[in-house]
Amino acid sequence: MKEQFYQYADELARDLTGDQVLLVNYSGEESDFIRFSRSRVRQPGSVAQRYMSLELIDRRRHVGATVTLAGQADLDRPALADTLARLRRDLPHVPEDPYLMYATEVNGTEQIGEDRLPEAGDVLEAVLAAGRGRDMVGLYAAGSIESGFANSLGQRNWFAGHSFDLQWCFYHERDKAVKAGYAGFEWNADEFDRKVSDAAGQLEVLARGPRTIEPGEYRVYLAPAALKEILDIVAWGGFGLKDHRTKNTSLLKMIADGATLDPAVTLRENTREGLAPNFSRAGFIKPDAVTLIEGGEYRNCLVSPRSAAEYDVPTTGGGESPESLDMSGGDLEADAILQRLDTGVYVNTLWYLNYSDRPAGRITGMTRFATFWVEGGRIAAPLNVMRFDETIYRMLGENLLALTAARDFIPVGETYQCRSTGSVRLGGALIDNFRLTL
Repeated sequence: MKEQFYQYADELARDLTGDQVLLVNYSGEESDFIRFSRSRVRQPGSVAQRYMSLELIDRRRHVGATVTLAGQADLDRPALADTLARLRRDLPHVPEDPYLMYATEVNGTEQIGEDRLPEAGDVLEAVLAAGRGRDMVGLYAAGSIESGFANSLGQRNWFAGHSFDLQWCFYHERDKAVKAGYAGFEWNADEFDRKVSDAAGQLEVLARGPRTIEPGEYRVYLAPAALKEILDIVAWGGFGLKDHRTKNTSLLKMIADGATLDPAVTLRENTREGLAPNFSRAGFIKPDAVTLIEGGEYRNCLVSPRSAAEYDVPTTGGGESPESLDMSGGDLEADAILQRLDTGVYVNTLWYLNYSDRPAGRITGMTRFATFWVEGGRIAAPLNVMRFDETIYRMLGENLLALTAARDFIPVGETYQCRSTGSVRLGGALIDNFRLTL
């Protein structure tokens, strides 16, 4: 599709007049989906979709529209030409935009990842074997995702990636289930079997009578999926320049009062090793990595083109929320987690998170799925649902005991309109005096 996209962009650029500039973005995917329920295939399917977005600019005025491509030139060319004509009619009637900013230096790039995806039949066989004798529900999504950028100034960028994401639950009863996932670029049968074995072992524990503990402060281990939920909330307005300048960031204490996290905490926007393309819809090239927090101290913001124009600072190319967040690992080995936890709570995942006090970096949420009470380094019983209320500065600061050496790669599992290219790479966290409130 790359050459066809570039050809369409060239044809549209030839229709421009005067000082008009055209930005053209392409997004497409070819994905397989398999939905499982009760350890059976319930809904297999595939999706192929392609879109082109046009943004017509004349000085400080701009208008845009998106066209769904049919994949046939005799249908796509007239649709694109009609859309450009409509944008040209609308352009004089929109107000000037003081913060409009787009790339004017031509920087061409091409990223085409190797397709090492497994055959869908092989995955299907492995998943059904894992669910045999158990009540399993899940969703497998895999395939290629493509993005392209072109402008009338001559810039051309292309990105193609291939990934898979399998999320599943082994269900016991009521609110008791083990949630697990496996994602990446190349299927490793041993790694999948290990994850299945871990989930199956936790499922056996769920058959024991659940325990309820009193509200209070406990030593807690947050598994990678649980810690991801925490970082997802922090990323919601936490790292963007606009939120920092308007004092709306949850990291306000770091930028205003010099608060710090534990020295083990380093967070980066790691575009080079993520799923997202390395160029933005405005044509800016993203750096391979942007260090957001280093050694527990605030370093940099993500700066969108609009914020760059408003505050007269360089842009980091993309938006102001991380798309490829990367958290450095620590020194806690997997086989030592329960011994270091000793007596406390093992949390596989968290749910329904929100800020209870954004300026203070305080977050509340619920435990859910396979949360266990641990005694003497052994899982003793499943725990009933609890609410927590904690600050970033306690969880990842004064009360952080260790981060795991091993890290999980977790894609953002959203499939609204299309598969997401967001991802997080992180391990688990051992935390002392974690507040469970009810």
